[in-house]
Amino acid sequence: MSTSRIRYKAKLLSVCSISSYFENFGIIFQNKTEIFGVSCKINLGTPEINTTFTTEIKNDMGERIFKRKLYDTMLKWKAERNGSTALLIKGARRVGKSTLAEEFARQEYESYILIDFVECKPEVKDLFSDISDLNRLFFRLQFLYDVQLKERKSVIIFDEVQNCPLARQAIKKLVKDGRYDYIETGSLLSIKKNTKGIRIPSEETRLTLYPMDFEEFYWARGNEITTPMLREAWNGKTPLGDAVNRKIMDDLRLYMLVGGMPQAVDTYLETNNLSMVDAVKREIIELYADDFRKIDTSGKATSLFYAIPAQLTGNASRYQVSSVVEDGKVDRLSETLQDMEDSMVVLISRHANDPSVGLSLHRDIEQFKMYVADTGLMITMAFWDKSATENEIYQKLLTDKLPVNLGYVYENLVAQMLKASGNELFYHTWPTENRKHNYEIDFLLTRGTKLCPIEVKSSGYNTHKSLDAFCEKFSSRIGNRYLLYTKDLRKDGQTTCVPVYMTELI
Repeated sequence: MSTSRIRYKAKLLSVCSISSYFENFGIIFQNKTEIFGVSCKINLGTPEINTTFTTEIKNDMGERIFKRKLYDTMLKWKAERNGSTALLIKGARRVGKSTLAEEFARQEYESYILIDFVECKPEVKDLFSDISDLNRLFFRLQFLYDVQLKERKSVIIFDEVQNCPLARQAIKKLVKDGRYDYIETGSLLSIKKNTKGIRIPSEETRLTLYPMDFEEFYWARGNEITTPMLREAWNGKTPLGDAVNRKIMDDLRLYMLVGGMPQAVDTYLETNNLSMVDAVKREIIELYADDFRKIDTSGKATSLFYAIPAQLTGNASRYQVSSVVEDGKVDRLSETLQDMEDSMVVLISRHANDPSVGLSLHRDIEQFKMYVADTGLMITMAFWDKSATENEIYQKLLTDKLPVNLGYVYENLVAQMLKASGNELFYHTWPTENRKHNYEIDFLLTRGTKLCPIEVKSSGYNTHKSLDAFCEKFSSRIGNRYLLYTKDLRKDGQTTCVPVYMTELI
């Protein structure tokens, strides 16, 4: 969202001491700073004054609008392509595609038409059965939606475009005409399933919207300070100090519980009640399960989806399909698994049989791990044996006092963060010397011509045997090596120990 076009409202809350917070980074301010575009005086000499700022951004209909990183990429598309391509925003259902598209249209164009192909009248869809006369098409659209379109100053949004394949096919001619810009939204799976018999337009710039990440969650809570400070600390490899690390870990655990689905975040901000957030998440999970039943009437996809927390908790080196689906074999379910991945509801990490640069060349299509694309949803799925997850459980999770191993939660979170940062997911396992169990590298990244192995811990650590053994075995291929955990940034020999909230900075 273009910050120059947004009016911010700030209010003072007692949450954390900005002065002591900044002092951990050795930063000195001159009695004032600017937060969210609002010039504010802060007395750094009185640490007893606790201050932070929150913002509330709403559109003309009173709906809360969240700032999303993809907005800046959309601005770049608008400026650079100048109508030569349509913009296709894909992503799982309920991640905020439609809201983002409409807010972009409202802020960046003089007028817009939003065609919701789920709820629009039949005569709107019928317009795209014959696009030989674009003047007639545009006239009818303006008449039906009571909006005046202005050449090169207006945009038409095709929301849930998969429900009108002919509209998507029309993009080629509409873009060539050049009068207006076009934004399409839809889930990748639904788009793929509704392309039979139409020509897929090549005049599309495709972007992916994921659930809100940790920084966007901070923005929603009115905090635009923390993540830039974390980047400075990361770039300088500067420890934060125990107090700051604990504070940010508290924030991260809250993010893990609420998740990044905009509806869940909005409910948290409105109610401050995690049980009510849980109810929203359950509705979204059931929606996804229903979608999986539509693509696989046998129910196998739904079963595979619900079993993700149990599969991760089991610490197996792969998703055990046969333990979930009777007579289940990966090769027989390849299309179902691909559809699940295309839905963007789940994330799949492939085993790299020979870990080296070009990980995709060595991926094992039958050995994989599966994660939920939003960790907040995954936590609710972990307590699916209850009709609702009580605030007491959430409170213990929030304070890290629930007597369960949360390693699988942090692993899911890291998968989500890495994927949202543009990384494909790979891992590697191999037997120990006595072959009684396996070593495992949780995630593998490539940077330049080198591998960057990652091991994830849910707390502190004493050893990192798998990481050490991997780096010894493939020493010539290794660049940086990382241990992601809950403590402060530090070095342990050649291993960089990174607080898990810095995952996106790697």
